[in-house]
Amino acid sequence: MYKIGLTGGIASGKSTVLRWLQKKGIPYIDADVVAREVVEPGTPGLQELVEAFGPNTVLEDGTLHRAYIGSLVFSDPEALETINSILQPHIRHRIQELTEEWEAKGKQAIIYDIPLMFETDWHTQMDEIWLVYVNPVTQLERLMKRNAYSEQEALDRIRSQMSLDEKRDLSTVVIDNSGTMKELEKQLRKLWKTAKIHFQKEEL
Repeated sequence: MYKIGLTGGIASGKSTVLRWLQKKGIPYIDADVVAREVVEPGTPGLQELVEAFGPNTVLEDGTLHRAYIGSLVFSDPEALETINSILQPHIRHRIQELTEEWEAKGKQAIIYDIPLMFETDWHTQMDEIWLVYVNPVTQLERLMKRNAYSEQEALDRIRSQMSLDEKRDLSTVVIDNSGTMKELEKQLRKLWKTAKIHFQKEEL
């Protein structure tokens, strides 16, 4: 199984790149979807978060209080470490299950969409790392516009993550999304010409 890790930073445009790749019909695993699955009501992951952070962790209907958890993540580095230590084992287990399901179907390669690729050491399990990069000024502008954040709010969220420049130094392929959609698609078409050898004919 050939494993390609896709990662980026907040407002870098990783979701846009993934949608383009999805149109090729290739197998992929979305770590954000998995992360939501492992904190659904009744899951061990949610219960462990409640034990760590108290009853405010869940809403009245028993679902995760995402705003509360989000406020912890962006204001307390230790809380972020605790959350990751709780959820990452559950996420890894589920991703392994999904990988085995694709392998059972005879697939030869998978795209892994993992935002915290380097922070959680997923990059060590990948054959290639594709980084969706954007320059700092454009990243800030896009995040402020997309989420209606003030400049400080946007900067706080960007700074809570490993920088894109650091990620760039660790990546196999850098997809620069600082320009237009047309420029991005040109890069993706060029990249796909070399990457598609890893995928089966019916996925091209």
